[in-house]
Amino acid sequence: MLEQRIQQQFFDSADLKYAAAAILSRPIADAVQALVACITAGGKVLTCGNGGSAADAQHFAAEFVGRFERERPGLAAVALTTDTSILTAIGNDYDFNSIFAKQVQALGAPGDLLLAISTSGNSANVLAAVEAAHAKDMTVIALTGRDGGRMREALDETDVHICVPHERTARIQEVHLLVIHCLCDAVDQQLLGEQDNA
Repeated sequence: MLEQRIQQQFFDSADLKYAAAAILSRPIADAVQALVACITAGGKVLTCGNGGSAADAQHFAAEFVGRFERERPGLAAVALTTDTSILTAIGNDYDFNSIFAKQVQALGAPGDLLLAISTSGNSANVLAAVEAAHAKDMTVIALTGRDGGRMREALDETDVHICVPHERTARIQEVHLLVIHCLCDAVDQQLLGEQDNA
């Protein structure tokens, strides 16, 4: 029955979120500290991914530059997924695997941070961006799923790996969105203090 199938999607998503809460809270907290250190030192966040992960990268940048839930000055973040002229020029003149790395090379600076999103952890162009970020002395926060893929081996000790323990891309992406909201909420709390709800 269709309604039961739909309800099961909700239950499966909720079950994963409950299971992931204990596993991911520590790496998310570590990522928050890395983001706050970057921003307070005058750095910026570059972010990238493919498909749904590209949408997540743009969502994160929008929450940083605009706002999440509280009024504050904009925070420096750039989604490397949005400029079609840059993406098509690099893809045409070089190759698709270079579309993010070339932008990191051009826009990144020591002390900046790369938020690299890949549900499989195996996206070649995201892995190339991680390599480019390391060459620029940038910290990397990796959002992955499954077993972390090749991303797990690509990260340095000072990087942060947030790996959603699930096989289905849809479920991983649903948790990635929650992680992004957790990052934005906690960064605001660290920068602005606890919100007065009175």
